[in-house]
Amino acid sequence: MRFALITALVLHALPALAQEAPLVSLQTADDSKGWNAVGRLNLGQHGFCSGALIAPDLVLTAAHCLYDKTTGARIEARDIEFLAGLRNGRAEAYRKAARAVAHPAYIYSGNGDLDRVGDDIALIQLDQPIRQPSITPFATAEAQGIGAAVGVVSYAQDRADAPSLQQTCHVLDTSSTVLVMSCDIDFGSSGAPVFSMQNGVPVIVSVISSKAESKGQKVSLGAVLTTPLQVVKAELAKDAGPVSMSGKRVTTLSGGKASGAKFVKP
Repeated sequence: MRFALITALVLHALPALAQEAPLVSLQTADDSKGWNAVGRLNLGQHGFCSGALIAPDLVLTAAHCLYDKTTGARIEARDIEFLAGLRNGRAEAYRKAARAVAHPAYIYSGNGDLDRVGDDIALIQLDQPIRQPSITPFATAEAQGIGAAVGVVSYAQDRADAPSLQQTCHVLDTSSTVLVMSCDIDFGSSGAPVFSMQNGVPVIVSVISSKAESKGQKVSLGAVLTTPLQVVKAELAKDAGPVSMSGKRVTTLSGGKASGAKFVKP
């Protein structure tokens, strides 16, 4: 998808932004009930992303979280840690990564490349599964169309110690590979799960890849999930051994500008 198309989608979508719910910090066990499978991914010593369990040993996140912003090198799996349900310095579970696999079509450029959003999906296999009554992995599903209500649970640079829930934001526009949404995200929100309520149960329909800005209005971008997730699962199944990764640690995740609109990887 070209940037011109995303820009057109964003401009079309702007009037709906005033209807969205505010972020609510999940500070207590009661607040976090049902959301503990969302966690913070620590990437070495300096950076982090968000992620969510879709199986006891599998964390879904964004592919660009696996890359060093400065060098473009892959981060070693041993430097990645998943803190499930982290809030106020304590997590419900801590696990190291054993393997990490990005979508095979994803190429990290370090810049705001909207052509990559649809492939910005990765899976992290944990060194041990998480099997606790308070942590239930999420199912995944296909996103609904324009106007559908979604929600997001994420960490970010100014709320790194507890997740925040935006109960309601909306799908503003779509292509075959990308969702344009009104969800409130920031740096650190990359990889955060986007939920749809189906029969009263939250299921993941997208993963936060990027945020865009046009005419002063912020929107979020994520992959249409079902097909790319199947591809990444197939890649994970092909590789029976640990993924070999080298490179330095992530410090920040950001992008650049194109066609007069601001685009960054959160």
